[in-house]
Order: sequence, then structure tokens, then C-alpha cells
Amino acid sequence: MLSAPLSSPPLRRGWVVWLSVAQLVTWGSVFYTFALLVAPVERELGLARAESSLAFSLALLAEGLLAYPVGRWIDQGHERAVMTGGSLLVALGLALHGLVHSALAFYAVWALLGAGLAATLYTPVFSIVTRRFPDDFRRAIITLTFLGGLASTVFIPLSAWLIDAFGWRHALWVLAALQLGVCAPLHAVLLRDAPGPRPTPQQTPRQAAHSPRTLLRSAPFLLIGVFVVVMMAIQAALPPHMISLLRESGLPEAWVIAIPASVGALQVVGRLLLYFFEHHFDLHRANRLIPCLVPLAIAALLGGAAHPAAALAFVVLYGLGNGMITIVKGTAIAYYVSREHVASLNGALGLPAAVSRAAAPLLLGLLWMPQVGYRWGLAVLLGAAMLAVAALWAAQRRTVA
Repeated sequence: MLSAPLSSPPLRRGWVVWLSVAQLVTWGSVFYTFALLVAPVERELGLARAESSLAFSLALLAEGLLAYPVGRWIDQGHERAVMTGGSLLVALGLALHGLVHSALAFYAVWALLGAGLAATLYTPVFSIVTRRFPDDFRRAIITLTFLGGLASTVFIPLSAWLIDAFGWRHALWVLAALQLGVCAPLHAVLLRDAPGPRPTPQQTPRQAAHSPRTLLRSAPFLLIGVFVVVMMAIQAALPPHMISLLRESGLPEAWVIAIPASVGALQVVGRLLLYFFEHHFDLHRANRLIPCLVPLAIAALLGGAAHPAAALAFVVLYGLGNGMITIVKGTAIAYYVSREHVASLNGALGLPAAVSRAAAPLLLGLLWMPQVGYRWGLAVLLGAAMLAVAALWAAQRRTVA
């Protein structure tokens, strides 16, 4: 099922680091700043929490709807226009956000921001480095996630300070200026000389079997799709319920605060471990084992989060797994389906992934019961995680000798 390997230039680490700076700014100024905007926007626009949360769901939906066409444009060699244009859209959305005076305008700017995110976050940039460095894209993706993983650490305090110092409207204009002054120029300069689509003047039956349309119906793609979408749902479901879940378990308050705070740091540790040590073990074996950390972490919670040992096991397993699984998800299509059409195929997962990310926190909340708390919800997440791992293993068996 895999297409033939592409010739690869040597990895340019400095180039990747500069590209990751744009990731840090975009993740931080939009994705992580939303939580800080909720309270002041609700007060000024008279919105309830459910109404304000709808804006973020609309952004995720817009991102998912546009993921496939964005991927197709990247595969056709238009990566510079896609990511530079995406940064300009994000800048416009942030600037207009500072002018909103109604719920309708609030929703419109977040839909616009979602369109910009579809062209600027991990999915498009992972596809770009895979196309440019087909023999060394995994290390490029790990490097990209170092700074991306620090976006909340940098921008939550920075955005909070901007909002406190200048008000939320002017803070958004500062963040828009960062998009114009940092992200758009970086994308415009770094993404010159993009590789174009591979020439196919006369398509052979073998080439037809590896066309994007055929690959979208292939078993490896569908299995990887199950793995990616289900894991993204789990990663979206746990964070908003984490504090409540840990408090209900009876843990001391210090643990309740420390556990979620530690997950982000352990994510970076996991990526560092991959970066420095993955050449010592088989890549496909690592891809099989890394996702297993997530169901093991959920099992630790389900088995008794009230015990500090179980809580510690959860935070270590989930933190390391959460960090490394981003790499597995970002490279699975290239390894087990196709490198040639990686942007289109990753983009095709955008909408189901967006729907799963939006629905998962709601589902976990609906499964909460006063008598048993989150036990049924955690059991469902454990079953889903095991299904995702099995789907990845099945895709590997079909494509790796």
C-alpha cells in the first residue's frame, strides 16, 4: 500500500526550528488564549458559558471542514500560499475579534480563526516537512512539537498579562500583530521553493491504485483513521474533566492541581526521549508500544485514583504517552499509507477528528453519574483506547513486513 520512497534532501534543523516558532505563536495566541477570553467576553456580550463555548466548537468545525482542501493544496505544491495566507487569516480574525459587539460577530470571528488554524497548525506543517524530508520527517516533526508543546507555558501568562494591562480587545490586536510580524513573514520566507506534485503524465494501473481517491477507501487508511480520530477524542475528553475527576476521587487538593500541571511537562519529556533515543530501537515497535501508554494510564485512574501511587502512575503514563503519541499520529499516514499524498490523506481526517474532539468532552460529561462519578465514562474511554491501539496494530500488519 505504501508508495515508493521519495528522494530526500538532508534535514535542515535550523529551518525546522524557525518554522516551529510560528507554531508556538499560533497555538499560543489562538488555541490557548481562548480560555482567558471567555470570562471578559461573557461579561461584555452577556453570554452564558454554553454560548461562549460554542465559538470554540465552531472554530474546530471550520478547521475540520477545510482540512482536506488545505491538504490537497499542499500536495499540489502551494504550501507557501497556504500557510502564509493562513497566518494572515488568523491575524485578521484576531483583529476583528477586538471589534466584536454581538454574539453573531463573536461566532463569525471564531469560524474565521478556525479557517486560519486549518492552514497553520500541526496537520499542514507535519505534511509539509514530510513532503520536503521524506527520509527524515519524523525527527523534523519531533522538533516542531518541542516549541508547540511550550505554547501554553509561554502564552497563557503572556496573554493574561496583555488582557490585564490593556484590556481584552487591545490584547487581541497585539496578538494579531504577532501573526503579521512573526508568523506570516516566517511562512513566506521559509516555504519558498516548495516541491510540486510528482508528475503523472500517463497513469498506470499501479499509480491508479495509489491515487488519493483509492487510498481513502483502503484498509490501512481506514484503520489509521480509527486510531487517529479515537485518540484525539480521548485527548479532548479528559482535560476539561480532569480537576473534577481527581477531586471526586478524594485526592488531596495539592495532588489535584499538580497532576494536570505535570502532564504538559511530561509531554515535552516524552518527545525529548524520542528525539535522543529512538534510533536505538525499531521505529515500528515503538509505534506499537507508545499508544499503549494511554489505555494503561486510563486503567490506573479507573483502578483507584484516590491512591497517590495510582495517581502518579496515571500522570507519568498519560503525560509521556500524550507527548509521544502526537508524533505517532503525525507520522502514521506517511509510514503506513502514503508519503506522496500525505497532506490530502491527513486532511481527510480533519472533519471526523474535529467532530470527535467536540463531542468527546460532552459524552464524558453525560456518562458522569452521582453514585459512581466518572467510572462508566473512564471504562468507555479505556475500551476506545484499546480499540485505537488494535486499529494501529492492524494497519501495521498490512503494510510492514
